[in-house]
Amino acid sequence: MGTWKTALMAGVVLAGLTGQALAAEAGAGPASAPAPRVFTTEHSGTFNGQKLRYRATVAENFLTNAAGKRTASVFTTSYVRTDVPKGAVRPVVFVFNGGPGSSSLWLHMGFVGPRRVDFADPVHPPTTPPFRTVDNPDSPLDVADIVLIDPPATGYSRILPDGKPEEYFGTAQDAQMTVDLIERWLRANGRLNSPRFLMSESYGTIRAAVVARLLAGGPMSTGTMDGITLNGVILLGQSMDMANSGGEDARFLTALPTLAATACYHHKGPAGCTAAGQVAAAQAFAADRYVKALFTGSALPEAEREAVTAQLASLTGLSPAVIKANDLRISTATFAHELLAGEGRELGAYDGRYTLPLAGSGKDPVADDPAMGQYVPGFVGAFDGYIRDDLGVTVAEAYEPIAFRAANARWDYGQGPGAQINANFAKDLATAMRRNPRLRVMVGAGYYDLVTTLGSAAYTVAHAGIPQDRTETHLYPSGHMPYMGDEARAALARDVRAFLTADVK
Repeated sequence: MGTWKTALMAGVVLAGLTGQALAAEAGAGPASAPAPRVFTTEHSGTFNGQKLRYRATVAENFLTNAAGKRTASVFTTSYVRTDVPKGAVRPVVFVFNGGPGSSSLWLHMGFVGPRRVDFADPVHPPTTPPFRTVDNPDSPLDVADIVLIDPPATGYSRILPDGKPEEYFGTAQDAQMTVDLIERWLRANGRLNSPRFLMSESYGTIRAAVVARLLAGGPMSTGTMDGITLNGVILLGQSMDMANSGGEDARFLTALPTLAATACYHHKGPAGCTAAGQVAAAQAFAADRYVKALFTGSALPEAEREAVTAQLASLTGLSPAVIKANDLRISTATFAHELLAGEGRELGAYDGRYTLPLAGSGKDPVADDPAMGQYVPGFVGAFDGYIRDDLGVTVAEAYEPIAFRAANARWDYGQGPGAQINANFAKDLATAMRRNPRLRVMVGAGYYDLVTTLGSAAYTVAHAGIPQDRTETHLYPSGHMPYMGDEARAALARDVRAFLTADVK
């Protein structure tokens, strides 16, 4: 992957907009205020077999309040192809992760970036440095330009002294900030007439749903008629329904296909099973006999309870004793702890393929997770070298992968900071699709994701008023990040390319 020019830009040309003009558009204030920091490098690479040239730009954007004071510094990373003929139609994909309080590091270094973290064996990644990056031919840069967003408190982005956390740490506030950044980027780069897409992951799917509703504008949303519609929204590891709209038992019904696929992966399912086959069997069982058993509750005849227990044991690999002790209701946490307990190991919630020795009480839900605990060091270490050496970024701030205390713990989902979450944001996406009859949605889920299960994704999409004829769903042999592993990443790349180019002429 070649780099032939690197420049630190503060007040020099950025995609037709000077650094001073960008500061003015952002309400930078007096001329003496520091100009936004911008780092630009020129590269070449091969993506999906196509060699091309592109420009990478890491840019600081200042956000301001009504008084014109700078309240936040938000960084975006853009990859824009530079060898396209004048007038060519070129889609733009705005990419973000979730948390809330997560940077875009994971999608950046796992899937969309021109280089990615090098995990020869994704299920047993290196956990100590040095970590490395490799060329990423699966990046969709051949068919679309890419803009990654790091919200305030994540990545290099920060809330400034004149800003307040409550201005950004909330679903509504965060979505409006994202809308403003997207519109600013489109205008600054002369791309208002380009096909537009969102790619989101985890909590980012909530952000995508609300942003999709807000982008077109209106007196009840942005206060103006912006008229900025989307061609498509990509949801990976979707988590839009935070209200548990299907009721308590829906959690167990929708989790079962993931449990069955994961048990098969660990050779605890029927002989010769496959993930796809186990998912289908679990879906059929959950939609009929299992849901009837849960609905019947304590009145379920003993013979039927034994039969349902046996079927659950066959699908999940758990012992009948564990299933009975949990009243036929197996949570993902129980499954992760019990499946390999006899071997002294537990599964990762974020990816059930990963294992570590059983942890004692008081474990950290993220740092002690067998998946997050093992793959995070590689992402962080590899990115540090890439952002400095390949993209030429030199800033004083430390790159913040996930801001748990600063952002996540004080997030306002609409009922106040830290209040109980009780909202189904999939309805925002349904509203956006009603307003825009050409808006399409792609859902990508991992077979082994025990946090946002594939069954939950299917249930949410089917029960929120989202048009099914404009929605497609794909399953991948991976976990919460459905691009972990060569097979999964290649399949996701194929589906994303098809989705991005389906209606672009």
